[in-house]
Parts: sequence; structure tokens; C-alpha cells
Amino acid sequence: MAVIHKTFVKPTKLELLTSWLPSRPWYRGAAAPDLAKSGGFRLDDPDGAVGMEFMVVTDVSASGPTTYLVPLTYRGAPLDGAEHALVGTMEHGVLGRRWVYDGCHDPVLGAQLLALVQGAAQAQDQNTTDTPDPTVIGSCTGEGPLAIDPAQAPADDQDGTELPLSQGATLRLHRVLRPAPDGAPVAPQGAVGHVAAPWTLPDGTRVQGLFAVLHPGLRAQG
Repeated sequence: MAVIHKTFVKPTKLELLTSWLPSRPWYRGAAAPDLAKSGGFRLDDPDGAVGMEFMVVTDVSASGPTTYLVPLTYRGAPLDGAEHALVGTMEHGVLGRRWVYDGCHDPVLGAQLLALVQGAAQAQDQNTTDTPDPTVIGSCTGEGPLAIDPAQAPADDQDGTELPLSQGATLRLHRVLRPAPDGAPVAPQGAVGHVAAPWTLPDGTRVQGLFAVLHPGLRAQG
């Protein structure tokens, strides 16, 4: 169970992301984003060691606001081999020094996100300890257990991040979030699972969209 401490972090998460986001291939904005928190949720680490947060932030610096999904993990020590995924470090008022990583490149978050899709984990409220978030929906229609493939690295492109899974399947995260038509997120044709959740637009409108989509491997398709 993740414990949400009411304390300070320095620098703040938004300050870290303001410096880091422009380096990402899927970032669409200016060199200096103007970020606001728009929503998100958390997942629990079964071992209780890694904090996991799916932050939704909106950049209002450009002509039209753009909303990004930024999964983050918080660790009490550096993650071996993940220097490329380090967002930065911050001081936590209770926990001390924390190493903050792009969660898509952290195997603990990948495993728990896949568990959420497959119904084996439950999303937690972003700001309250031990409180499920029923607005986050995981759905899976595929057959057979899947797992993160440790032999293949997650890949970023101009639209999102793909996590390679066993059996040739992939879990794709949408980094640029788009509201679903009529407020009803629907996975694309051929997908066998997805995660959908809400966020808030700058004008206060509450919308929903796809955060992640599970695509089957060639074996499953055939």
C-alpha cells in the first residue's frame, strides 16, 4: 500500500518535468513548457519499495493546450541500468532523497500496469492513502498470461511508448492524451486490452481517454 505523505518535495514534480519533457520525442510544445497538473492515479508496488504515479499534465505554453501522460517511479536508490530514464532527483520531507524515473522504463511499473490491464491490480487515488480509484478502468479480452519481456527495452516514438511483452505482445502507452468522442473510450480494432481514465482540461471540463492499449502478438492473432 502506497502511503501519501503530506510534506514537501524539492524540486517539485512539475519543476522536474518542465526541464525533462522537452527532451522527449513525443513532446509537442515549446522549449519551456508551462505545466499544470490535470489528473492521474497511482499503483501499489507489492513489495512496498517503489512509488508509482501516473501523472497527467497539461502544457498551456503553445497555441493549443496539450495533455501528456507521464508515468513516474520514485525510488530510494538509483535503478541499475536506467540512467537514460532518470527524470531527476528530489528531496522528500519524510523519505529523503528520491530518484525519479520515467516509469515506462522501470520494470516494476511495467509489471503493475500490465496487472491493471489484466484485472490483477487496482488503481489507487493519486492523493489519498489506501483509497481505490474506480474511475480508472482496466480491461482485457485476450487469453493467456503475459509478462514484461526483460530482453527487450521499451521504445519511445513521436506518439508514445511501447513496452515489449511475452509472446510478442506489446503494451502501448499514449503519451499525448486525447479525449474520447462522446466521453466513451474505445480501444482500437485488434486490441485485446486497455486502460482508460479521466483528467481535467484547463477550462475545468472533465474528459476521459485511453492511457494504454494492449496489442496481441503474432501468435495470438494467428
